[in-house]
Amino acid sequence: MSRQSPFTARLFTNIGLILLIVAGLFPAIWLILTSFKLDGELVRLPITYWPDAATLSNYVQVFERNPFARFLLNSFVVSLGATLICVLFAALAGYALARLRIPGRRLILTGIVMTSMFPALVLLVPLYRLFVGAEIPGLGISTPNLLNTYWALIIPYVALSLPIATLILTSFFQLIPEDLESAAMVDGSSRTGALFRIVAPLSAPGMVTAGIIVFVNSWNEFLLALTFNTSLMMRTVPVGITFYQGEYAFPWAIISAAVTVGIVPLVALILFFQQRIISGLTAGGVKG
Repeated sequence: MSRQSPFTARLFTNIGLILLIVAGLFPAIWLILTSFKLDGELVRLPITYWPDAATLSNYVQVFERNPFARFLLNSFVVSLGATLICVLFAALAGYALARLRIPGRRLILTGIVMTSMFPALVLLVPLYRLFVGAEIPGLGISTPNLLNTYWALIIPYVALSLPIATLILTSFFQLIPEDLESAAMVDGSSRTGALFRIVAPLSAPGMVTAGIIVFVNSWNEFLLALTFNTSLMMRTVPVGITFYQGEYAFPWAIISAAVTVGIVPLVALILFFQQRIISGLTAGGVKG
């Protein structure tokens, strides 16, 4: 059997990569092109891929029909708050698992992996009963009513993303030599100070990677946002997009424009931190 030449192997590899890229980008390209079309063009046969008369009216209606700017603000506040809190707690937990000799460390890591698999649906009813402002049986403590507040989403988003963020930072902290922290503690720094002054700056790619994952997951979450924040002005982007659908009408062009506007912050964020994300994913997977 003859061996393939290097040129042929590279050719097939490049063709496969091109097909993979086209398959991955086609839905996004189709979405963007649809957002510039008129409603009549969407039902025309044969299908037109490029808009005959591109228009920005769909984007104008996105902000005129609903307070979409407020939806963007709500998503940003909730996602950023959940990211900052989650990364902070994940750094503390990951550092403890990576450095301290904790009994049952492997069991703890196994439990973290298991809890990361729990769907948000499992938490829906218990969290709603907690956030509605009820008295905790046996303790005589009443919880505040958190419905239609940012905290109603930040708290569960932190809980759902904390396991994966902890696993990422635990793997990353294990790559940093302990001698650096020992030297800092000899100079009078505490272990917590060594974490934030020495380990955290060296783990910036891992911190960014964990933060991006938490931010994206929080930005895209739908079920909890739909249940806990029922006020129009507290809706997030995924829930707000559903308001453009009528009982008998489905304005695909306007919805496509709303989705396009909603994913722009995520794309900009990922492009800005892409080098950190790549280095964080590759470095964090070296040692677990």
